[in-house]
Amino acid sequence: MKKNLGILGLLIAVCIATALLSSSFLSAYNVENVLRRSALFGILSIGVGFVIITGGIDLSLGSVVCLVGCGLPWLLTVQHWPLPLSLVAVAAVSLGIGLCHGLLITKLRIQPFIVTLCGLLLYRGIARGFTADQTVGFGNEFKPLRLLATGKIPFLPGFDLPAPLLIVAVVAILAAIFLNRTIFGRYLLALGRNPQAATYSGIPTQRMTILAYVLSSGLAGLGGVLFVLDVNSAQPVDFGNFYELYAIAAAVLGGCSLRGGEGSVVGILIGAALMQVLRNMITLVTTRNNVEFAIIGAVILLGVVADELTRRIAARRRAAQVLQNAAA
Repeated sequence: MKKNLGILGLLIAVCIATALLSSSFLSAYNVENVLRRSALFGILSIGVGFVIITGGIDLSLGSVVCLVGCGLPWLLTVQHWPLPLSLVAVAAVSLGIGLCHGLLITKLRIQPFIVTLCGLLLYRGIARGFTADQTVGFGNEFKPLRLLATGKIPFLPGFDLPAPLLIVAVVAILAAIFLNRTIFGRYLLALGRNPQAATYSGIPTQRMTILAYVLSSGLAGLGGVLFVLDVNSAQPVDFGNFYELYAIAAAVLGGCSLRGGEGSVVGILIGAALMQVLRNMITLVTTRNNVEFAIIGAVILLGVVADELTRRIAARRRAAQVLQNAAA
């Protein structure tokens, strides 16, 4: 809770600073755009958050977004598959990728970093292969489907809520219930805190690890569908580039410890919103958009440093408490 309040305070401070520096920040168009991007990246961040909670990492998210984002319009407009079958196909591919990752990590004992790094290269390469490096899109077709990403929900006069905000709200509620109100969520947290103790306690650690990666890739697939519906076309060379960094940074900012065992869905969503507000601030306030990745790197580094310092302070307090109780 304290971490969530801290990151929320930082988000509010950045919003106020950006509003003071740029009059365009609070315009209805800009706020809607920031909310839409925050919702889309929030879906990715929730997915990778499950993996980070278990003590793992998923570097393949951006390439999964690319594979699904290029695959859906390719199936619909080039291969002329029916819409239901195309959606089932991209969902199956996304979940299958997560399953493969989980099996490689648990059964072959390959490090998550290596498995997902290979996936990062492999899935983008596959997308570039079947599209022949050509842009794919929906053109003027499938407009009702595109409303999932481009639609608006009337809220106030002159201001509408973007449809992805409703989707991420549903995903977040389900994720929060899963993490905080089910035995499987407690298993994931226990696995991240101490894998060996979790195994000795009878927790099916391998199944939980596989589940985390399936959820991560599944939500990346959902994100890929919404991203391509939002922009209407995808170029496999750069579609989804570095999206995994935004997702990981949002999860770390939101309180997910890279050591595992900590994290909350609310914090992850606030972290995703903060990342998008920072990007928006760079666009509106400065003329140097190329510093964006430097800021992301600094954010991740600060998050890791803060996590380490917090861990050390907590360890010292526990040690002091033990000594005090022993003396008494």
